Amino acid sequence: MKKPWISTLLNFFFMGPGYIYNGKRPLLGVFWTVAAIGLTYVELQIQEIDMTLYGIMFASVFVANTCFAIDGYREAKALNQK
Repeated sequence: MKKPWISTLLNFFFMGPGYIYNGKRPLLGVFWTVAAIGLTYVELQIQEIDMTLYGIMFASVFVANTCFAIDGYREAKALNQK
């Protein structure tokens, strides 16, 4: 029995681990996790940050992680109903 709230939190705070936790699409979770690590690395290498672009990037990541969290929650609920 998967706990939807765990999948939700994992996918909200870091892309991908919620899929790994659910076990239905673990390879997708691994790819998203690797991509998130790569994006974080690039973000940390930027020396001069334009605050407008940083705001756009933050909003984009927030929206994406919210969508991942919703999908992880729905997937865990569907797995529990089977």
